[in-house]
Amino acid sequence: MAKIVEFEVTAPSAERVCLAGDFNNWDPSSTPLKRERDGNWKTRLKLTPGRYEYKFWVDGEWKEDPKNRLNNPNPFGTANSILEIR
Repeated sequence: MAKIVEFEVTAPSAERVCLAGDFNNWDPSSTPLKRERDGNWKTRLKLTPGRYEYKFWVDGEWKEDPKNRLNNPNPFGTANSILEIR
């Protein structure tokens, strides 16, 4: 059964923030986040149980989720954040 998952990142000076990961073929343009008044950016996705890797795309730069300590090294010398849905 799918669950609604909220993704959030603080980037008060950003012009554009998107989310990319296994769930959208790493396409940063397919999942934009909405800016809140407090400088946080948010989106919600409906995801089925499983393990997902993801990153935020903030003004053209990849960023790990600073609120998530789970990560996995990627082939580019950085790491992807990990989300596990049970």
